[in-house]
Amino acid sequence: MISTELAGLRLAVVNWRDPWHPAAGGAETYAWEMARRFAAAGARVRFVTARARGQAPYQLVDGVRLIRMGGLFTVYPLVLYWLLRRRSRFDAVLDCSNGIPFFTPWVLSRRTRVLCVVHHVHDRQFAVLPFLLAVLGRFLEGPGARWTYRRRLSVAVSPSTAAAMRERLGWLGPIEIVPNGVSVDPGGGSRERRPRIVCVGRLVAHKRVDLLLDAVPELRERWPDLRVDIVGRGPEEDRLRARLPEGTTLHGYLPDADKERLVAGARLQVIASQGEGWGLCVLEAAALGVPTVAFDVDGLRDAIRHGETGWLVPEGGDLAKGVAAALTELDATHADRCRAWAARFDWDGSAARMAALVLGRSVAPMRISGWEHQ
Repeated sequence: MISTELAGLRLAVVNWRDPWHPAAGGAETYAWEMARRFAAAGARVRFVTARARGQAPYQLVDGVRLIRMGGLFTVYPLVLYWLLRRRSRFDAVLDCSNGIPFFTPWVLSRRTRVLCVVHHVHDRQFAVLPFLLAVLGRFLEGPGARWTYRRRLSVAVSPSTAAAMRERLGWLGPIEIVPNGVSVDPGGGSRERRPRIVCVGRLVAHKRVDLLLDAVPELRERWPDLRVDIVGRGPEEDRLRARLPEGTTLHGYLPDADKERLVAGARLQVIASQGEGWGLCVLEAAALGVPTVAFDVDGLRDAIRHGETGWLVPEGGDLAKGVAAALTELDATHADRCRAWAARFDWDGSAARMAALVLGRSVAPMRISGWEHQ
């Protein structure tokens, strides 16, 4: 339960996007689930973020005041300027890093508690950017952030994110873990008799949806009636749509109810990403009784219990063989294990843990099915 001490607390959540932004993903869900629960507990919450075309600059939703400004890159200086003008008005700030944090300690009063929330380490993903932007990105995520937040508490969403922060970024400050929750209807729909695979996520380069498309022809040699459904949108959508193999449908954006119905009808979810903070879509599929096949990479190795709630393919391994093995091994017990696993994670519990950190309280180490973080 969230502490009643949040009542009256002045809190800013700064995040690259909000959940209604056309490029929103799991990081936006995480930030919003925290913000609205804090507001329900009596905190005065401002969600400061970028503004997509057609979005209002100000909006009140679930007791949270949304303030939108700037675009892909300009949101960072604009948010800092907005906070600078109000530097003494906030008791705490959740500074959410989507590859690059907002560096809010530079403009806030020293008494303001700042928690840097990190979903996953992006260092390798910056390679898709032009050279100078990649160099700048790596500097800001690495030495720049390491120095800025060295005396501030940081929050990672999974043990592998915390490990990557230490090992790949040389993070100096304390790190606590606050995992994602799940908020889908576990009822779901009926599973089809023919094999169906689903892939849910942003259509961006590091999700590597191409690897799944490459695997489809080989899988259909063994299961000729195999269907593959891809749900999501992003800059890769047009390119991927132009090379869809037979039996594959790219749905683009789907409302949550339609997406959940599609996932619930699948036998497997396949995620080919090169790394995640956690992989919220894995947990959401598990709540619907659907296991996930993914590569053994950051975040996904935390979200999946190999052989129980999904299967992990060695990075660089043969995805088609991994999916084929999963389809062969799959039985009714996996759905039950998936639902039991997902039930261990809920947004109320995660928000209560985050609230304790915002209030400066100590929290117990995370111990979930072998997770242990000191």
